[in-house]
Amino acid sequence: MNHILLVEDDVNFVFGIEYTLSSEGYTVTLAGSLEEARKVFANGSIDLILLDVNLPDGSGYELCKEIRVSSQVPIIFLTALDEEIHVVAGLDLGADDYMTKPIRIKELLSRMNAVWRRNNKSIEEVKLWKSGDIQVRVLEGTVFKNNSEVILTALEYRLMLMLITHSNQVCSRGALLHHLWDMSGEFVDDNTLSVHIRRLREKVEDEPAAPQYIITVRGVGYKWNAEVSGR
Repeated sequence: MNHILLVEDDVNFVFGIEYTLSSEGYTVTLAGSLEEARKVFANGSIDLILLDVNLPDGSGYELCKEIRVSSQVPIIFLTALDEEIHVVAGLDLGADDYMTKPIRIKELLSRMNAVWRRNNKSIEEVKLWKSGDIQVRVLEGTVFKNNSEVILTALEYRLMLMLITHSNQVCSRGALLHHLWDMSGEFVDDNTLSVHIRRLREKVEDEPAAPQYIITVRGVGYKWNAEVSGR
């Protein structure tokens, strides 16, 4: 949980926020417009979005609304618009938090951590993830396809869970490697990841050579390309 997308066109503000977040160990990707932000979000695994409202090519509200159609990635608005109507609008569109400028850095870091805790808790509380003919039964640590159990290795299961809980988001190879290594305590290299993806496709796809669930985003990583529901 360390890749931040900062959508902001104020150069001076960007410099301060980027410097601080980088110093705290976060990876920060910058976007100065809605168009840039859409491209970044489509091509990378983003853990949290810091989003301004007033941007050169439109409103941050537009981007928030678009993202919420397919993703629950945490979003925090950072804006000079402090009237209640703007705060309510942002939260109603699905933002996780709303901060007005000037931003106090320690407060921002605290709110980011709070959002992540809430987000992780909501994911962990889901007992069953469903997508098409696939089911992931979290309490049992099992995966079913058409109601028949699919036997996965521990690493394949963690990879499956990472992809399905980030449906319609691109998970970069770097993010997947970091996640698998952190969770398993064993080193996973780039070639090993490719092997696990291939084996996972062979187990969950009808046609592994033409996958419908786990698709490759060339040069970036992989994406679970189907709607997912959890309960």
